[in-house]
Amino acid sequence: MTAVGIALLCVGIVLIAAGASRAQGPYRHAMALRDHERNLARYDSWRGGRYASADDGTSSAGLMERELLGRARRWGAVAVGGFMLVFLGFFLR
Repeated sequence: MTAVGIALLCVGIVLIAAGASRAQGPYRHAMALRDHERNLARYDSWRGGRYASADDGTSSAGLMERELLGRARRWGAVAVGGFMLVFLGFFLR
């Protein structure tokens, strides 16, 4: 294996680790927000829908969930780039 191949492997592994660790937090937080919104909707329907908003249905929690999922996707793309570098490192001999 050449020095370039080893360097690509090392960089790829670092990118995989960084992408995976940085994507977990926003994804978990987005799923918690989604669960909380579903719980609130279930409670609101139980109460007769008195607190339902008349707007387009976009809440601040929904906006934050989209932002967090976008952040998780970007870090996931970094991890995928790391996988590509690892494979490229194996193929360059």
